[in-house]
Amino acid sequence: MHYCFIVNNEPGKAGNAEKIRTDIDKLPEHIDFEIYLTTAQKTAIDHVRDYCKANPEQETCFVACGGDGTINEVATGMGGAKNKHLAGLAYGSGNDFIKYYPEKDFLNIEQLVKGTPHKIDILKVGQDHYSINVCNFGFDSVVASTANKLSRRGNKNPYRWGIVKAIFCGRFNSIQVKADGELLNEGKRMLLCTLGNNNHVGGEFFCSPRAKNDDGLMEVGYCKTTTLAGFLGLLPIYTAGNHLDDPKASKHFVYRQAKTVDVHSDKQIELCLDGEMLAGKDFHIEVIPQAISFIIPN
Repeated sequence: MHYCFIVNNEPGKAGNAEKIRTDIDKLPEHIDFEIYLTTAQKTAIDHVRDYCKANPEQETCFVACGGDGTINEVATGMGGAKNKHLAGLAYGSGNDFIKYYPEKDFLNIEQLVKGTPHKIDILKVGQDHYSINVCNFGFDSVVASTANKLSRRGNKNPYRWGIVKAIFCGRFNSIQVKADGELLNEGKRMLLCTLGNNNHVGGEFFCSPRAKNDDGLMEVGYCKTTTLAGFLGLLPIYTAGNHLDDPKASKHFVYRQAKTVDVHSDKQIELCLDGEMLAGKDFHIEVIPQAISFIIPN
């Protein structure tokens, strides 16, 4: 197995490459590896894609060393290539994807090397965009878009400030949502909608508590628009992941499992794909079953 460590090289994170080399030197057995430092956003996609084309038969494990955005870029670049695996080292500030595996150590290279490959699903959005964790829109995408901008400016707690902005301008969304052809909102305004392949989003929100990332289905959680007081009452229940079972919250949600979801808005909106923003008016999202071989740490 050849290991290709894809390291998020944002300011303050360049030292991760040296940490990887140090940890590899401590391994009881030598491994065949290389380290690639990203130079800008999306460069990991091109690097992984080009590598897969140039080495179609080589068994390779691409190790995403960063947050959810890095994992998303590596998974997107893999694009269903054969003989290729995905793994993760949680060197980023946002790692919602790995919360699906709460008992696993995603900071230990030795456990990664001894790990087990497991086929998992991925969400395909349009022709060439992917979400391996959660795709969300409405209130959530206003939060994420704001948080991304604040984070780039070095703002502390950018996600919480994103919530504050979305409370005032992200609660009434005229977005049509269809799950496997079924219209969920019949023209009514929505608060938010999450399409979960995994469970968590935004660092603390247990948005898709019933999600399984290998069942060929996405968890569609559509929330109706509510008053500000109603929203504030929903928030702690939603954060804890009890919104589908708690009677106070469940009446506000429409829950489905689906293979495809179609989204339409007369005005341009943004979808949040594992923290990355995608703008448009019409989106088709589908589950690609067991498309990625993911290495679960030993």
